[in-house]
Amino acid sequence: MATDDEPSWRPDVTAMLTDRTSACKPAREAIAAGAEVRVIDRTAPHWMVFGITATRWKRSVARGRPETLGLDESVEILARHRGEQLCTGTIASADRLRFFNLYFDATGSELLACSAVKRSQRPSAKDSQEP
Repeated sequence: MATDDEPSWRPDVTAMLTDRTSACKPAREAIAAGAEVRVIDRTAPHWMVFGITATRWKRSVARGRPETLGLDESVEILARHRGEQLCTGTIASADRLRFFNLYFDATGSELLACSAVKRSQRPSAKDSQEP
């Protein structure tokens, strides 16, 4: 039986990562290199997913963080899906230097957008411990 974090279905994320945003190709490459892919098996309202993504983009711009990929494109795409339920997922690169966010339609069958954030360094053991 699937838990809340594990989908009972397994979408072919690699095949879905067409060139919707500039983060799609690096996401495909990360999967090929052994990245961990997680797709959440529940939906969230548009306002929540869009709000988090837009805030992340605004903060990255304000801080002058060029290490994001496809974040501005994802905000633009998600803005067109107002009022919908959305599914999300993540890809964590094998070296943990890049983290991707995936945005799907409510059924999880269509990838709407993909964004990425590059960490400036590999997380230490201290970073992965709970406070």
